[in-house]
Amino acid sequence: MGLLSGVADTDRRVIVLALARMVGAAGNSFLIVVLPLYIASDLVDIESLLGTAVGVGAASVTLTEPLLIGLVLSLFGFLNSLSQPLTGRLSDRTGVRRPFVLAGILLLGTASGLYTVADAYWQLIALRAAQGFGAALIIPATVALVNEYAASDADRGGNFGVYNTFRLIGFGFGPVVAGAVVERGPYDLSAIGLPVLDGFDAAFVAACAGAYLSFALVFLLVRDAAESSEASDDLSIRVRGEGRLLDPVFALGLATVAMGICIALFATLQNQVNVRLDQPPVWFGLQFAAVTIANVLFQVPVGQASDRIGRRPFLLAGFVLLAPTTLLQGVVTDPLVMTLVRLAQGVAVACVFAPSLALAGDLAREGESGTTLSVLTMGFGFGVAIGPLASGWLVGFGFVVPFAVGAALAVVALVTVVTQVEETLGAGEGAADAAAAD
Repeated sequence: MGLLSGVADTDRRVIVLALARMVGAAGNSFLIVVLPLYIASDLVDIESLLGTAVGVGAASVTLTEPLLIGLVLSLFGFLNSLSQPLTGRLSDRTGVRRPFVLAGILLLGTASGLYTVADAYWQLIALRAAQGFGAALIIPATVALVNEYAASDADRGGNFGVYNTFRLIGFGFGPVVAGAVVERGPYDLSAIGLPVLDGFDAAFVAACAGAYLSFALVFLLVRDAAESSEASDDLSIRVRGEGRLLDPVFALGLATVAMGICIALFATLQNQVNVRLDQPPVWFGLQFAAVTIANVLFQVPVGQASDRIGRRPFLLAGFVLLAPTTLLQGVVTDPLVMTLVRLAQGVAVACVFAPSLALAGDLAREGESGTTLSVLTMGFGFGVAIGPLASGWLVGFGFVVPFAVGAALAVVALVTVVTQVEETLGAGEGAADAAAAD
């Protein structure tokens, strides 16, 4: 009920934008489950790559199936995160958001459809790279819109909570549906004049359709906020802080990298997790979605509570919980326990997501929402990119190793937040105003 009342109290423009992102995210998240299965199938030629050594001497790495899967999944995040400062700045400089969102959705959807004709590994790499840049067009512009739709600091956390909730509903439940779509194929569509689709092609077509539906919703119902017409000339990202080592937004960006790594370690290890836990693929889809389920339940309450209590208490609680819930994923051997651990990790992420974006929004100067918030979205994207690649390599040293490394990074993130990030509400409002005036 708290979640429903929170949605009812939210700006309708935020809800429309969130619904559009939910549809698009569902289509794109299909690929997180489908692509590893597709690469591992006989439909993609990777035999010539397996066992190949890349690099020189001690720095060389032997290509394995998990590493090839991790590379495809990580490439999206790398291009997404590295491009976001550029697209965020460009959005601020032009003073518009909507055209960036629409262009990015078209790129994502078209690439999803093209997977149906991709049968070589390099083609998957090219399409995933295009999707990474498409996401970079979408993310800074959408979070800037949500920030600009906020009437004041007192409802910014709630706005981000609602936005993230709807977006994550699509992102989290997409993989569950994707697994079912692949397993139930092929689909005989001859009755309506279409060819037979195997499970993989059906999933790719569904992802494409979801993106195009999202495009229609944004085109028809979303408009730029009045504030976004204020273009800024100073679009630099501040690294050094006033009276501390790091700028608070930059420090949160670094901590968000660690959070992204922790939740993405799981994605590459689908086959290893299923064997270790002696479970069918549907369990993995549920476990992957568990992080998102927890986010759906807690994003709005946490976001609204951060508007009343403050941002920092939730950030600290989130990173305190993130470390053990990451480590336990490398230890447990029961499917149900793994699901519960992933749910707990989702609670940790929920405590960080909306409050961190709200804190950055508190400190963003007028006309600089895209640049400032892109520090966090870039950090998360970069972490999500590193996670699958790192786990694909580190699992060679033992199943627990990737998760132990992730837990250590979560501890470092906690220390960073404790020492470098101050409150921006209540007693910290004066500091926020001073920072915004610099």
